[in-house]
Amino acid sequence: MLIRIDPSSAEPLFEQVGQQVRALVARGDLPVGTRLPSARDLAASLDVNLHTVLHAYQDLRDDGVIELRRGRGAVVAHAPDHAPLHRAIAAVVAAARDLDVPPATAVALLKEALR
Repeated sequence: MLIRIDPSSAEPLFEQVGQQVRALVARGDLPVGTRLPSARDLAASLDVNLHTVLHAYQDLRDDGVIELRRGRGAVVAHAPDHAPLHRAIAAVVAAARDLDVPPATAVALLKEALR
């Protein structure tokens, strides 16, 4: 599982971790039943505080993406079907390319629309 964080980003580190896990699950890179690294191991590999990863895992649990079980750790619990969303995103990407909209601008517009 490859997760990268940007310490200079305005987005909190726990949110970066959570969003990347969600993306991995949505793409099918982490299928249901996959065990995530322990919070301690992931925190060490990302060089962040243990509580940062625990916060991300708790948010993922609250959203039903993972289950947290003593002795088993964090396990992917739910992988929703995002195929319609992937098609819509592909259409947005194609439109942005056709209109020569820079990727950073397209991302900013998408983030604004999601708020």
